[in-house]
Amino acid sequence: MKPGFTAEEWFKDWDTQTLYEDLLKGVDKCSEESPIKGQKDGIVCGPILRLIHADYEKNVYLGSILIVTKNILDSTNPPVIEYVTGPTEALNEETPLSLNDGAFKPTLFHQDKLGEDTFQFYRYSVELPLLSKDQMIRYAVDGKWELNYRFYIPAMTTNFNVIAYSCNGFSLAVDTTKFKGSMWYDILQKHSKIHYNVMLGGGDQIYSDSIKLYSPKVAQWLATNNKVTKYTTKVDAPFRQDMENFYLKEYIEWYGFGHWHGSTENSQTTQRMLPLALATIPSINIWDDHDIIDGFGSYHDSFMKNDVFSSIGKAAYKYYMLFQHHVSIEEQDAYLNTKNWILGAAPGPYIGEKSHSVWTKLGPNMAVLGLDCRTERKLKQILSLDSYRLVFKRMKEEIEFNMNKPGQKIDHILVMLGVPIAYPRLVWLEWLFSSRLLAPIKYLSKKGIVGRGLLNEFNGDVELLDDLNDHWCARHHKAERNFLVAKLQDLGAQYGIRITILSGDVHLASLGRFRSKLHLHHPIPSQRTDEENIDILENPEYDSRLMFNVISSAVINTPPPDGMARLLQERNKLHHFDDQTDEDNIPLFKVETTGRQRRNYNAFLNKRNWSDILPVENVLTNPYLKDMLEVELNDKIVPGVIPKHCNKQLREELQKEELEKNKKENQAYPVTEKGVITSIHVETNAENSDSHTTWYYTPVPDLQTRGEKLSHSGLKHSIV
Repeated sequence: MKPGFTAEEWFKDWDTQTLYEDLLKGVDKCSEESPIKGQKDGIVCGPILRLIHADYEKNVYLGSILIVTKNILDSTNPPVIEYVTGPTEALNEETPLSLNDGAFKPTLFHQDKLGEDTFQFYRYSVELPLLSKDQMIRYAVDGKWELNYRFYIPAMTTNFNVIAYSCNGFSLAVDTTKFKGSMWYDILQKHSKIHYNVMLGGGDQIYSDSIKLYSPKVAQWLATNNKVTKYTTKVDAPFRQDMENFYLKEYIEWYGFGHWHGSTENSQTTQRMLPLALATIPSINIWDDHDIIDGFGSYHDSFMKNDVFSSIGKAAYKYYMLFQHHVSIEEQDAYLNTKNWILGAAPGPYIGEKSHSVWTKLGPNMAVLGLDCRTERKLKQILSLDSYRLVFKRMKEEIEFNMNKPGQKIDHILVMLGVPIAYPRLVWLEWLFSSRLLAPIKYLSKKGIVGRGLLNEFNGDVELLDDLNDHWCARHHKAERNFLVAKLQDLGAQYGIRITILSGDVHLASLGRFRSKLHLHHPIPSQRTDEENIDILENPEYDSRLMFNVISSAVINTPPPDGMARLLQERNKLHHFDDQTDEDNIPLFKVETTGRQRRNYNAFLNKRNWSDILPVENVLTNPYLKDMLEVELNDKIVPGVIPKHCNKQLREELQKEELEKNKKENQAYPVTEKGVITSIHVETNAENSDSHTTWYYTPVPDLQTRGEKLSHSGLKHSIV
């Protein structure tokens, strides 16, 4: 039975400081035993919230809740999820509290075995009306009304508050004792004040590289020295079961308990706030290589096609769909016919399933495209041309369907790409790592004489080569990258939509940018376009080529050393995408996270981080956000640290420099009514358990032109 909430009880939020401070203890260690072995029969994972679709024609919010139970064999008696809906804040003392209640319907959609234990997967269908006011939904699992068992649905006229994150785990050998705090603590603290409506998982929501350690069959296969044997090994039923056992156990431990083990005594963590976050903020996810195994899809075709490695992909895909999307690949409707999917044209070459990109609206005027960049990936392909055609066909249909609906024109599309698309080129490293000049060193490394760890154990290539081959700017993917960027620019210009790309993968923070080309120093005076330059700099809301790439990672994993930030800064040249478009990474991080000194590598910040995207309308009506960001409508802001996180004297120095310097270096962006504010929250100090972050932000104005046809003359490479 639902409790009889008083107004005080209903509006009481959880005190993160009190409730979670004990959970910060021991983030760098975990039990030696698997938590699911010691867990009594019952719920071992969940509740996990997922956003499926927001329908503004019928004003319906659709989602699901996943719960995994252990050895509850009576399917007629699943866990019960009751809910109560009500307002997010009190209107006034005289207005009585009005609540509605119900129960979410469960479906047993999958069962699995692990040793002697049986696991049941229940999906609870969430279907709630969108109302004229924001709603808080509080729910109970088998009568337990936990404080974090709540989520927020915005009003039918309000766009979503969005989180974006990636790289939610550690690499195998990371010394986790260096990290005393948790970014998930910071996320939950801010969620209690901002009320995030959805979080976008940009890939690597789980780090499964340890399959090569903790799957006995895979470990034995990797230890095979004979290359012919390794490439020709067939996966029989016990081998396949061993792989699936690994992913089942890995997901239950990570999503259920925040528990992870790497390869050494110091590589272990218990992120106990991760399951709490999954239970209070609905997710939309895409996947990347670590959701499978490091580098999957970016090795040579001859290796990717071997039965063991492709079977690893198949097993990972099965559990990715189960835990991150709450569907079984055996379900015809949920797997193939749900409205949020954009299916690929043909099954991927190694996994044998169609790519599942995701589309849904995030409010009446916002939408998200989560592009599946892993299921079809090969060394020289990320997504097939036929699949791109299906993606853009669906996007145009959705845009045009909403165009003539009152108040439902899409003004902003968030595009989720696992790997950054606006990023410095490292082609020279690709050339070096694949060069025959390294053959003697590779030979000595194989023998263990020098450079231990230089080569990966899969195909003998240099360990970092698969990471470089993953990048959109890699030589194999450059034409496909340029095609995608041009298509996104064309789409935005045609329909008057601002597009912002969200990426992760690289374990640092940055803000890439495409914008109209400036002609400040044209050698022929008659061809100078000073008025156009002024217009581009002063009025970016009319720049149909302006497109930011928010690069935010890792929410958990360790950042690269300072040398990598320095290398990227040195490679951060102004590139000419085509004759009319420039691209670069902007100097967002001029100030250290302490707020007291300058940063030399101001376009790249190698500390743990996460990001959010907040509609301007929501910022201006939220007292906490308005106080923190100090913005008003029509303000023009140079991207950087928020004033509250910067020493006053340093802030005044930077403001003076911004006025004196060329606007090309310090371009300001307006706070527009239909725009958003995107921020990257960077860990201030990894050694402090308070998990505080420093807030770097920029406004992203809506696009206030429509129907423009862009030229891409001068584009050197494209797949069409």
